[in-house]
Amino acid sequence: MNIANPTLDLPSLRSGGHGPAVPCAAAAAPPAPQVHSAALLQGRNVVHIEHNGALYQLRSTRLGKLILTK
Repeated sequence: MNIANPTLDLPSLRSGGHGPAVPCAAAAAPPAPQVHSAALLQGRNVVHIEHNGALYQLRSTRLGKLILTK
C-alpha cells in the first residue's frame, strides 16, 4: 500500500484475479466536519434534532457527557 495513494489490493475483487488494485473507500472519502457541542447546544442542556423524519434529543449531562436518544 502506497501512503500517497492508498489502495486495497485484493485479488478476489479483481476480475479473474487480474487487473488494477481497488482504491480504499476510506482514502477517497473527505474528512468528516467537526462541530463543537457548544455550537449545537448554545448554552442549553437539551437540543432537539430532526433526522429522516424522526426527532432525536441531544442532552448534556452534569458530568459533561452527551446522550442522544430517539
